[in-house]
Amino acid sequence: MAIPEDHEALAAAAVAGTGLCTIVNIEGSFSRRLGAQLAVHADGSVTGSLADGCLERELAAEIARGGEPRVIRYGAGSPKIDFRLPCGGGLDILIDPTPDHAACAAALAKLEMRQEATLALPGQNLLAERRYIPALRLVLLGEGPELDALGRLGAAAGMVVESRSREDSSLALGQRPEHITLDRWSALVLLFHDHEWEEALLDWGLTSPAFFIGAQGGKPARMARSERLAALGYAEEQVARIASPLGLIGHSREPSALALSALAGVAGFYELRHPHHSQR
Repeated sequence: MAIPEDHEALAAAAVAGTGLCTIVNIEGSFSRRLGAQLAVHADGSVTGSLADGCLERELAAEIARGGEPRVIRYGAGSPKIDFRLPCGGGLDILIDPTPDHAACAAALAKLEMRQEATLALPGQNLLAERRYIPALRLVLLGEGPELDALGRLGAAAGMVVESRSREDSSLALGQRPEHITLDRWSALVLLFHDHEWEEALLDWGLTSPAFFIGAQGGKPARMARSERLAALGYAEEQVARIASPLGLIGHSREPSALALSALAGVAGFYELRHPHHSQR
């Protein structure tokens, strides 16, 4: 399974001889979030991305110099007058030539078990720890080309994808899929044309901690769905948890367009849950 982009530098820093750079403060606007990381290998190559390449080369040179962990300001307010960021902002970056490789490996192991993890950041008081969340898990239940398209696109985006079709006997009409586990980093998406299949699946999904639940279907299907769930005892605010129409485009008519629309919506909800999303 591919390592999510947000975990790539952490995984690289679990290996001895690799340095780690972390954005611990952002002043103004910047294209990466607080806590974004870059790992620098012994040969000077890097894993991760913090800017457009110039900053990466500068950080690789700092790691090569060795020494104690230190914070260096780049961009606005930096003593490095020959180095400026295109956005006009300023970054404080923690340079750690010898990070705690065992701690990085332990954090990565927790993430692989779909648990949140933290990594203490030494030598500064701007950001005490880097927090990580498990990879986005996309649980797709349905049928037809929409199911296939969303599965392919999710996998290409580096998500953990579990796809079950009514056509492969992994789902049964009227039965809750207790063999599937949903955690709070999972998105459940139903892609059925025969909406009779949805009732038991939504009854199961709405009692789960999944951060996103979505279902395809036009206005008549959505109205019938709400009525069925109300009959099961679900309140209006519980039913409103189901994203439908599905995705950012209200009326997608092609499987590929629906998949792209749905995936963008799911990824947006996941991004909002990142612990460093709103920190500057």
